[in-house]
Amino acid sequence: MEVSNPLPDSYRPGTLVDLFLRGLSTPRDDAVRVRSETGRWSSVSTAEIGNQARAVALGLRAEGFERPDRVAILAHSRLEWALADWGLVMAGLASVPVYPVLPADQIHYILADSGAKAVFVGDQEQLDKIVEISGELPDLRLVIAFDAVEVPPGSELSVVQFDALSRVGEGAPAEIARTYESHARETRPEDLATLIYTSGTTGDPKGVMLTHANFHSNTELTLLVIPLGTDDVALSLLPLAHVFERTIGHYVMWVAGVTVAYAESTKTIVRDLGEVSPTVMAAVPRVFEKVLEGAEEAARTAGGAKEGIFQWARQVGELRATREMSGRSLGLVLRLQSAIADKLVFSKLRERTGGRIRFFASGGAPLSPAVGLFFFAAKLKVLEGYGLTETSPVLSFNRIDAIRLGTVGQAIPGTDIKIDDDGEILARGPQIMSGYYNRPEATAEALDDGWFRTGDIGEISEDGYLKITDRKKDIIITAYGKNIAPQPVEAEIKRAPMIAEAVMLGDGQKFPIALVVPDFNVLRSQLHGVVEAADADLLASPAAIELLERVVQERCTEFAHHEQPREVLPVLGPFTIEGGELTPTLKVKRRVIAARYASQIEALYERIEAALSEPEKGRDGP
Repeated sequence: MEVSNPLPDSYRPGTLVDLFLRGLSTPRDDAVRVRSETGRWSSVSTAEIGNQARAVALGLRAEGFERPDRVAILAHSRLEWALADWGLVMAGLASVPVYPVLPADQIHYILADSGAKAVFVGDQEQLDKIVEISGELPDLRLVIAFDAVEVPPGSELSVVQFDALSRVGEGAPAEIARTYESHARETRPEDLATLIYTSGTTGDPKGVMLTHANFHSNTELTLLVIPLGTDDVALSLLPLAHVFERTIGHYVMWVAGVTVAYAESTKTIVRDLGEVSPTVMAAVPRVFEKVLEGAEEAARTAGGAKEGIFQWARQVGELRATREMSGRSLGLVLRLQSAIADKLVFSKLRERTGGRIRFFASGGAPLSPAVGLFFFAAKLKVLEGYGLTETSPVLSFNRIDAIRLGTVGQAIPGTDIKIDDDGEILARGPQIMSGYYNRPEATAEALDDGWFRTGDIGEISEDGYLKITDRKKDIIITAYGKNIAPQPVEAEIKRAPMIAEAVMLGDGQKFPIALVVPDFNVLRSQLHGVVEAADADLLASPAAIELLERVVQERCTEFAHHEQPREVLPVLGPFTIEGGELTPTLKVKRRVIAARYASQIEALYERIEAALSEPEKGRDGP
């Protein structure tokens, strides 16, 4: 099936320069909010942002950087990240965003492959990584540090402070200063805006080449389906190196005139929500899952009547939400019950978000319908969308007045989406990348006669709603030829408080297994006499293994028999970015995990085979 949402007749390709200058044309005193060292939130005006971005752009040009040079940004999200990005845009340079959680060797690959000539770093930790690899980066000429840093003795690295670069720009030669805007406007829509390196779940990251036209179109066309205005306040939580946050939380918010407050860190999100009281916020599904898990755990810990009230309120709220979304009448009894449930439970949850949320935008991975329904029960709307780094990223979004849980909405304007014969989602539109940097073969494989092969498996409803079922490369094909989409099963297993991580394996095997990392605190609370036991000893306990197997089995009862894990393999974990098991966007590197635990997996399959009788084997046949 194919759906097409035509490009509006009024749309014209443009650049990020156009978007930045448009945002400046509507002066605002409260364009950005930042938390100071004293703990107070202060506002930054559009005029200040414009002046600082100008100083950065002129400083870079005065230092000799020119088109088509590439400059990396290696820092946690903060105002300076945004200023560095706008400065690069106005200087005509291409950015290379790098996740600050990456280890030095992975940063080296990105900087070397992109040929970055300079890099912005956030703090001493990031500078130290650059110092470690600088000898292997002959193209790197300059490091610009946001925070005060110290260069180790003996290092030949040229390092300047962000403020110092700005002062260079403020005192730039007249011939550079007077051409500030005209030089920026020479940027063409087809020019490279950024090189974003994909997470690399199956190999080395690939540099995705996104043009100014890609970002410009995605910003303008997404704004046609997401209702935003100058009265809105957004809390920016996700890394700006993530294309979802960069487009939605940075470019879209700027053009729409939304005030953006930068969260101090993921650890301060509850505090920041209460202090900022945002009306909108972009997040990945794991954020919503953690909120639900926290609410469930609080109810369990309270026990007794409070747990009963929570469960009753949840049932009532979800019934109300289901009927509202389907356009059905609530009836007097359900209205009264909903009012009580809201007062006792859901109003408190909304207060924890600041009390003003109009909607959340969710992207980066599929959101479990059960998680989404809970938020709707709490009268917190979640607009789920879909896209990839290669699509700038938005391809589809649920509209605020036409939300369908379990889907990623309908195509945004200017976008065509179709399902290939093997179930793969293909997309076409002005947001599609120009290709992979220095990877002509990979580019040819991904771009097929104008269509981008997403690598995701999905389906489209008669009225154009897109549903993602799994990643094409993740599909497990058993020895009996049964196809299993592991992500929905994994997501359901991880909904159990006792399970921190779950990975389905079994490609080419007669049946799948689930490799799980327990939440050891929850596991201990369910077992007696093991409070002091080490994690490794706990995993060796038959009681713990039996409990984990039972939990996984209970979570998987709704799936088809061939999709249910035959056995559970508990491992210590944790899965981390630094350990190589997760990408910076927290996607599981399935092949890495399978290789790391290969001997245990092989032993488990051998043990199962030996224990199975012939009749039991036949039960899993075609």
